[in-house]
Amino acid sequence: MFFRYSTLAVTTLALTCSLAACEPKPEPGGTTTAASATAAKPKAKAKATSNLPPLLNPKGATLEAPAKYQIKFVTTQGDFVIEVIRDWAPRAADRVFNLVKIGFYKDIAFHRVVKDFVVQWGIHGDTQVSAAWRKAYMADEMVKESNKAWTLTFAKSGTDTRTTQIFINLKDNSADLDKQGFSPFGKVVEGKDVVKKLYADYGESVMGRGGNTEVFKQGNFYLEQKWPKLDYIKSASIVE
Repeated sequence: MFFRYSTLAVTTLALTCSLAACEPKPEPGGTTTAASATAAKPKAKAKATSNLPPLLNPKGATLEAPAKYQIKFVTTQGDFVIEVIRDWAPRAADRVFNLVKIGFYKDIAFHRVVKDFVVQWGIHGDTQVSAAWRKAYMADEMVKESNKAWTLTFAKSGTDTRTTQIFINLKDNSADLDKQGFSPFGKVVEGKDVVKKLYADYGESVMGRGGNTEVFKQGNFYLEQKWPKLDYIKSASIVE
């Protein structure tokens, strides 16, 4: 088990809970003229964004993914590999590529494991990081590939709300999820037996139908204390 005691301050399927996060309000304006404000504000904002570490800077995650690539996930039950096909869902493929490159998927709990349905993960264990990405929304994409067994899809709570949470379809969920706009971007190609071993007895309980804000307030510290049997992603890397 990984103990990540953060002192820093889901997007889940539409069938479950939605996420909410507070956004900082802009500071009141000073006495600068309209011309000087126009010139000064963009520079200050750009400087602040560029100085942020990658894990806290969603706007800096702009790499375009290859047409096809693989990701290896090292977990507490073993390793599995997924293949991402960019043509299926380009925005999703780019987002996952960037998240892996910056090390986002490290010490991440499989917080939702429902037998014969889905395996879901993607809430960062550091509360400051999860807050930074909680409203880094992606626009929805056309459903080109159905939500068949072993495909991967971003979770969402409504239109254009995909961020960092991903799920694996453990069975053919296309009848329900395709019409709801869930766009698969890849598939599991190795380690299906590992995915099947992930701890599933908590089911939907960790997040609950109404959302569990403690996960976002306390991160992995809360999960490790309250839900000690959860499995975790140790690391994720692009297969070269």
